[in-house]
Amino acid sequence: MKNPIIAAVAFDGISPFHLSVPCLVFGADRTRLGLPRFDFRVCAMEEGPIHTDAGLSIVVPHGLSALEEADIVIIPSWKDLEDSLATPFKDALQRAHRRGALIVGLCLGTFAIAGAGLLAGRKATTHWAYTDRLQKLHPDIAIDADVLYVDEGDIITSAGVAAGLDCCLHIVRARYGAEAALRLARHVVLSPHRQGGQAQFIERPLAPTPSADRFTKALDDVRASLGEAHSLDSVAEAAGLTRRTFTRRFQKTTGTSFGDWLADQRVALAQRLLEQTDKSMDIVAFEAGFGSATSLRQHFAARLRTSPRQYRREFSRSTQAPGGLSLL
Repeated sequence: MKNPIIAAVAFDGISPFHLSVPCLVFGADRTRLGLPRFDFRVCAMEEGPIHTDAGLSIVVPHGLSALEEADIVIIPSWKDLEDSLATPFKDALQRAHRRGALIVGLCLGTFAIAGAGLLAGRKATTHWAYTDRLQKLHPDIAIDADVLYVDEGDIITSAGVAAGLDCCLHIVRARYGAEAALRLARHVVLSPHRQGGQAQFIERPLAPTPSADRFTKALDDVRASLGEAHSLDSVAEAAGLTRRTFTRRFQKTTGTSFGDWLADQRVALAQRLLEQTDKSMDIVAFEAGFGSATSLRQHFAARLRTSPRQYRREFSRSTQAPGGLSLL
């Protein structure tokens, strides 16, 4: 079976950190974590050494021809945001998209995808400090400044800097399952699925307090007992906060509501149970805290756009080849 080809686009003046994000997730051999062996290629539009904004220079082994075969094309960032794309790069992006490659823009990489005309009428995001600029340049894009990433199926865009890691983990989770993404996140010491969006990073962080420690412990206790009933009032009480104060702190900390966060935690647990066990849908629903298979199906449809049964067929251990690819 052909190894998935991932092409990351480098350019003169790129940030080494931004380029390292797809390299970290896709550039190393992760087969022991249940992932396939990726054919990872860094490519560039220019010949010769690429100069980074950190004073380093790198030699890039591939040109734009790497995009012709790529299953996933990743643009880790971008420069000259208001300039037109070079015609060869624009054409290569459009051809890759037409033949079905997944196009990914991390942080300011969204500007390059927009410049190729691939985001017209679509939803997208980028670094929160540049969303107004993106909207002014491309008013036909529906921009969400609050989320960490936007998945449009064939195009994915992410918010700034570290959100690129969240986006790449999302790609792993969507294509290779929640357990593979969890193992990878543990290996590189990342949160497997951060909640909320960019809003949590714009305001100044709150100083640590004893109540904040109780707040963290209360959420850890919820994660450890997702099959039990958890109400907003009971968790706020465990955190030593009033309902109103807890709600405000939760929103600032995670960027989302307690109800949405809890549902996401339960869906993630259900994903792992479906991948790793042969338990019935009713038992999976009960252990994940949904109460019924009907509720489980509704949440999977809303969040994952699939059914629990289909998800199990795609990602169950019994249907995985040694390299982590589905045998179905």
